[in-house]
Amino acid sequence: MMTVTYPEQWDLDTLFPGGSESRELRLHMDEAVNKLSEFEEHVQKFEVLTTKEDAPKVADLLEQMSHVMRHLSQAGSFIGCLMAQNTQDKKAGILESEASTLSARFQNSFQKIQQDLVKTEDGIWNELVNEESLHKFTFVLNEWRDEAKMLLSEKEEGLITALSIDGYHSWGQLYDMLVGEINVTVTVDGEEKSLSVGQANNLSSHKDAAVRKESYQKLEEAWTEKEEFFAKTLNSIGGFRLETYKKRGWDNPLQEPLHINRMKQETLDAMWGAISKNKQPFVDYLNRKGKLLGKDGLDWYDVDAPVTESTQQFSYQEGAEFILKQFGKFGPELEQFAQQAFENGWIEAEDRPNKRPGGFCTSLPLGEESRIFMTYSGSMSNVATLAHELGHAFHSFALRPVHALNRSYAMNVAETASTFAEMIVADAAVKNAQSNEEKIALLEDKVQRSVAFFMNIHSRFLFETRFYEERKNGVVPAARLNELMEQAQTEGFAGGLASTHPHFWASKLHFYITQVPFYNFPYTFGYLFSLSVYAKALEEGDSFEGKYMALLRDTAVMSAEDLAMKHLGEDITQQAFWEKGIALCVQDAKEFISLTSTEA
Repeated sequence: MMTVTYPEQWDLDTLFPGGSESRELRLHMDEAVNKLSEFEEHVQKFEVLTTKEDAPKVADLLEQMSHVMRHLSQAGSFIGCLMAQNTQDKKAGILESEASTLSARFQNSFQKIQQDLVKTEDGIWNELVNEESLHKFTFVLNEWRDEAKMLLSEKEEGLITALSIDGYHSWGQLYDMLVGEINVTVTVDGEEKSLSVGQANNLSSHKDAAVRKESYQKLEEAWTEKEEFFAKTLNSIGGFRLETYKKRGWDNPLQEPLHINRMKQETLDAMWGAISKNKQPFVDYLNRKGKLLGKDGLDWYDVDAPVTESTQQFSYQEGAEFILKQFGKFGPELEQFAQQAFENGWIEAEDRPNKRPGGFCTSLPLGEESRIFMTYSGSMSNVATLAHELGHAFHSFALRPVHALNRSYAMNVAETASTFAEMIVADAAVKNAQSNEEKIALLEDKVQRSVAFFMNIHSRFLFETRFYEERKNGVVPAARLNELMEQAQTEGFAGGLASTHPHFWASKLHFYITQVPFYNFPYTFGYLFSLSVYAKALEEGDSFEGKYMALLRDTAVMSAEDLAMKHLGEDITQQAFWEKGIALCVQDAKEFISLTSTEA
């Protein structure tokens, strides 16, 4: 049987050949403009609904909206891939601005529809959504109507959307440009290398402490050199948001992210409350790790350091085969889907300069495909990241039978499928360890993720919450941002670090994503929520894949609380739910400490 060699570069030409110079992309963009213009005309003629007999008219409009959304999404996702694979692609930057303008136009039309829906009398509305042609859209239609009640007038919201192109989203694009220009020189294995931010970040798990420290210090110098640019960018994004919220009468900066994630404040409070009460085992882990590295305390740049000399490395091919094997043990649908992604060039994994840092999965709805972006350097953490992004892609795959308007799942539940896939691989890696040393290394990789979700991301949440409170009173200077970041990290890590990362606010892309505020807590939600799903999977075995896919298909048509009650029978507004997942992570931390007790 011949072994398939999986490509390490994604294939974008099957979507639009020629990259940013693609003639086919240009034709697609022009077609999207035409479809959008027709939709705008249709929307202008749309009137307040006065009878249930208007249902077919609404259904027709929804279908047209769906076509426009899919065309815009196809272009936006493709252009995002171009931007990520080569930060020097200037033409892609121009296309991104064009796509943003089209998205803003669509948003204006969408807001007019929302305003018209609000004006429909309640009794008529209830009859409408129960009509056969609209019944499957009941959740999203009610959500759109509720959103409109939170917003300003159509004219005012249209003005905000129009101004956001150059006054809001461009700040996020500027951040990407600033980071793309940064290169640092680090001595790796005796050789001086010029590295992008993404490549330098990968050195945080290098076996040589000197390399980790130098990489961190060089990046810190780069962030410091440009801190005023980053501070201006962050303050402008935050200021635009707060001013918009103020005009809408929103007092709480969390109102929008909670609404976007379809979850209650009580749920968020319960989650962080349960985590805050259970941090000591992870502080103990950090202290033990520091001792294993020969230090009195663990510095920021050593958090991801390997604790054994012979940390296992996986070639991309080996990593892919390991993932496929473990996915196959869960279910055939997941395995076959991942095989397709590897074979068909859906994954950009090559370690090379000028790539954007981080990783993501993006959906291309017209062909029901996805593309995955990351920089793969061979660590077990990279394998887990690859599985994580494949989980996102599988979520989109599971939703294929669902109408396009019922696929807009929130970020918190989006992280469920990804983290679930990651757990399958991480657990298998620990169980398959060939030696005690290897088991320690793999177990530590699992605990690192718990530290990231419970401590690092909690730090980000604390920082962002406090930043917005101070931003209400004016611009927050770079020096103060550093202070807020260090305070948040000290609290988030419960004093478990000897040194913090003052410019983390400048280095983390998530603070600059304008489409989604508070791009932090949904990760922790998804991690713990997926642990409950994973526990069900272990309990039920082979029969669970169908139920799992049913859960994924419901993620866009109900609140987080209702989803958990329907598929898990759990009340997630209570700390008890979250503590169950945390307890599983605590076991990993304690096992790591036990296995390394003779090593310290």
